[in-house]
Amino acid sequence: MVRNGPNSLRGSVSTLSLRTRVEDDNERATRERIAELESQLAAAEEKVAANRRALESQSQTATCNGVDHLGFDLPCRASGPKPAFNNMGSRAYPSILNEEDSTKQPISQYGLQYPTREHLPRPETMEETMRRYQRSAEERLQRLRQASSGPITLEDTFQKDPEFKSLFEKFNESRQNAGRSLISNGLKLEGSTLKSPEAYCQPFCDFLTENPTVFHAVDHFGAKLEKAGFKKLSERKAWTEDLKLGGKYFVTRNGSSLIAFTVGGGYSSGNGVAMVAGHVDALTTRLKPVSNKKTSAGYVQLGVAPYAGALNTTWWDRDLGIGGRVIVKDPDTGKITTKLVKLGWPIAKIPTLAPHFGVGMLGTNNAETEAVPIIGLDDSNSSSTEEFQNQTLGGVGSFTATQPPKLVRAIAGELSIQDYSSIVNWELELYDIQPAQCGGLEKEFIFGGRIDDKICSWAAVEGLLAAAPTSDSDGLIKLVGVFDDEEIGSQLRQGAKSNFLPSVVERITEAFSKSGSSANILSQTYANSFLISADVTHAVNPNFLGRYLENHAPRLNIGMAIASDSNGHMTTDSVSTALLTRVAEKSGSKLQMFQIRNDSRSGGTVGPMLSSAMGVRAIDAGIAQLSMHSIRATVGSLDPGLGVKLFKGYFDHFESVDAEFE
Repeated sequence: MVRNGPNSLRGSVSTLSLRTRVEDDNERATRERIAELESQLAAAEEKVAANRRALESQSQTATCNGVDHLGFDLPCRASGPKPAFNNMGSRAYPSILNEEDSTKQPISQYGLQYPTREHLPRPETMEETMRRYQRSAEERLQRLRQASSGPITLEDTFQKDPEFKSLFEKFNESRQNAGRSLISNGLKLEGSTLKSPEAYCQPFCDFLTENPTVFHAVDHFGAKLEKAGFKKLSERKAWTEDLKLGGKYFVTRNGSSLIAFTVGGGYSSGNGVAMVAGHVDALTTRLKPVSNKKTSAGYVQLGVAPYAGALNTTWWDRDLGIGGRVIVKDPDTGKITTKLVKLGWPIAKIPTLAPHFGVGMLGTNNAETEAVPIIGLDDSNSSSTEEFQNQTLGGVGSFTATQPPKLVRAIAGELSIQDYSSIVNWELELYDIQPAQCGGLEKEFIFGGRIDDKICSWAAVEGLLAAAPTSDSDGLIKLVGVFDDEEIGSQLRQGAKSNFLPSVVERITEAFSKSGSSANILSQTYANSFLISADVTHAVNPNFLGRYLENHAPRLNIGMAIASDSNGHMTTDSVSTALLTRVAEKSGSKLQMFQIRNDSRSGGTVGPMLSSAMGVRAIDAGIAQLSMHSIRATVGSLDPGLGVKLFKGYFDHFESVDAEFE
């Protein structure tokens, strides 16, 4: 946890209310701090007394500016090389020193100097330890007095002592310390870039908050991949000369789908591709082509249409922001460019009807007439068609003439556009502007919007970045694809049902084939490949346990869940389950299982359409979440990191695991 960070408990309502209760209790607070220090001194005295003889007999050296077990600075002493130990655990000092060598440090056969009796550091006595602790305590209190103009209060210890940490800060810092956290113990791998699971919580929250639309998410992934050394490819150009063994690449389509891949140093055409596929689109409301609406009862409203299952009851009374992409024409060159935009404040609200009117919100409200967002006020009461048309920007016939003038000004101002007519078109959507954040008493949860399925896509990209570097023995293509339009059936050219992924695989095999592309090599590639269809699944809800199938109810912060369906809505089968289970064993990950009840309806993923199109072995596995298709959902704070861990393990171990299944 970052001190005084955005998720810190300092400054919260509960902390501020505490200030009022303790302002009249200054002396008690100071005594408690002193008593705490005195208890530390007593503990130190007991430990020093117990180890006094051992300290006097040992000859170990101390380093300058060290820290003891209570967190106090150790005194600076003469330094020397750390003594070596023999196989029996005893110190490997020379057993005999003649007189002429007794005045200088002896030299070992390896050129190391051994400390003599004259050079051995003198162990600190109990009295010296007590005095040092006392000085440190007095210095801390003195710092508090100097920083405070009046009497020292308990609030001063929170605000002015830089070394003081609250219980919550200590707990969360211990959770983020891989060496001390019980949760993350053993999860940080040596020689890799994998971090402990809890270390991925805040970065994922930041990703959700800062990239609210599908265009922002793909742009974020592209920028991160380029920073990591990935080269961007263009679908409009040949790749034959660009692709190299050991290379890293990515390509985008429509600015809303992305495929990234690495080429093993030992790859040859026909070898397999270890693939992960997810989607980055989410339920949202998109502006209609003509979003301008007549003023109604003094309100400026916005014409929107639901994308997938949006505009459900969870969208009412939410603070809605706006963002997306804007197509702009340069008035001098005529060149068309795309710019991303998001306004930094909520601009819209869909107000509910109070229950006092007798009808209220029954979940059957008309999405066209009763779920229209309000975006401002206009008391002009202009209602005629002629007046309405004259309130336009950019000139008659321009795109901006079909949009609310206030919105056009806001978007143009955000992008520093002076000529409104240069805005050729846009794709904008509304989204919940509340930041994603860690929650729960011990920060066990992540509360946020657009989690489905950005969490699996984000974890997959992070897993690819954390995967072991390619080597000459690495014969795989490691690939992550994140697609648009999954929530509406993946039917468009940027969706998973398009030729995007198969064409990328075909172009890779062609670039490394001596005879060029052929059906034989491509079929061989698919037969050697494997796909993880990574989409969120349902976490068990404690208030509706009866709706879940027994032994198929995943929990948060445990690990990814394999999703199965007897009617083929998922790609999971016994072979793919055994293979991913073996990967999980080798990477130290846990897997759970989900299947819907017979009396419920199963959802779908990109898995069936991709595996059937390419003929690859596949499995559906994703991170479990609460409140799927709500405007805000919940996952575990460890779940993004656990996803990264499994995906990294998949990329690192698939080649060896696949050999077990030949």
